[in-house]
Amino acid sequence: MDTGGSCFPSLPPFQRERVEEMGFGEIIRIERMRVDPAPTQALLSRWDAEESAFAFPWGHMIPSLEDVSRIIGLRVYGRAVSGYTNHCYHDLVEHLLDLPVERRSSLVPTVALQESLGLYEVGKNAGESEDEYLARLARVSRRELASEPGPQEGLDLRRFLVLFLSRLLFATRGDAVHCHFLPLLEDLGVVGGYAWGGAFLVHQFDGLSTSERQTSTSGFYPFLQVWAYLHLPALGSGDLTRPGLVPIARRWDSRRDTRHLVDQLERLQEAIDSYPYLDVVWQPYLREGDEGQSWLAQARPYIGRSSVVEFPVRDSFRRPGRSFRGLHDTTDWRERAREQIENWERKGKGVRSDATTDDAYLQAYALKYAGRCIRAPDTRWMWPSAVQDREAAKRQTAELRSELERVRGTGAGGASSSRSAGGSPSLMEARLAGAVLRAEEA
Repeated sequence: MDTGGSCFPSLPPFQRERVEEMGFGEIIRIERMRVDPAPTQALLSRWDAEESAFAFPWGHMIPSLEDVSRIIGLRVYGRAVSGYTNHCYHDLVEHLLDLPVERRSSLVPTVALQESLGLYEVGKNAGESEDEYLARLARVSRRELASEPGPQEGLDLRRFLVLFLSRLLFATRGDAVHCHFLPLLEDLGVVGGYAWGGAFLVHQFDGLSTSERQTSTSGFYPFLQVWAYLHLPALGSGDLTRPGLVPIARRWDSRRDTRHLVDQLERLQEAIDSYPYLDVVWQPYLREGDEGQSWLAQARPYIGRSSVVEFPVRDSFRRPGRSFRGLHDTTDWRERAREQIENWERKGKGVRSDATTDDAYLQAYALKYAGRCIRAPDTRWMWPSAVQDREAAKRQTAELRSELERVRGTGAGGASSSRSAGGSPSLMEARLAGAVLRAEEA
């Protein structure tokens, strides 16, 4: 089933302009990327649902609002994506989409939706190039879509958006198109005011925490692939084929690997276990400018804040994404998650660690994972050596500092033994000072 992305060029110019104004243009323009299941599954195996973070041998890592903004260009600022879920969407679907739906169903009829957009049974033909397919799709779709503003334009746009949201941005396994987005699309004038990027990140977290046995994630799959390419480049899974394009996902292609998936996964797991700590990229955007990315300026107050990953309350309703599928009663999430929404509107709170030093964090991390039967991080052999290395480096720095102070004292006293042992005191002092500086930087 088409996700709506290939349908976008078929929309008349005035409709494409409205979609751009809503903040969806950048993610829709991202070129189709080949699914790269091996890195995704390797990441899944490292996800700690309790901590909502990847647990690697070198510590926790977590996708952030800045990652969402930089990689796929979604807005992470604005109103919290929240509304209500209903026990019956029949009247709403007929009113907003003009499509038939069963009385107790929470799903939009996919065939009728595809037909209304001119997408039904318009698959890619054998031997047909991507450009030829898109051109043919555009011709078919334009026969169904209103070419000028009028009574039909709202129906067309909502049909496109409900397909786009269900099958691309918040995709789940299978081809279902859910009704729970419809209340948010009733007033098309406010759609662009929602923080869709924040909701996307919540959806990623929920998908990662769904089940340890899943082999794929929910949502827009290029996000996690490119996240891995940026933060763990030594894995060699991605190719930077179009440098300079924005958002960053447009720059990358997945590297083709003809080996069996099991062999790929085994190689990646071993590569992560032995990954050089200094090759981990914690801040991949330090040299990135903001040119051509107007959405970044308004996103900055939200970057480095924690509230989005707590919405709705995970402690109370363990799996918020699943709550939308139990449509037995009408639930007003704006009331039920009021505290989280208010926190979001205050732009959340700064993220702080309980650990007072790096060593305290490392030791607590090793203690937490040492007794767990998970592949990563294998703290029983990885972490003690890492902590020992850090302690040895500290001792070496202290010894160098002590020697530097001794030489400085000797130089002040005018002792000749320093000259005969290895040059003038000033030269030795300079060499030791350089060694101390290098040790401290390491």
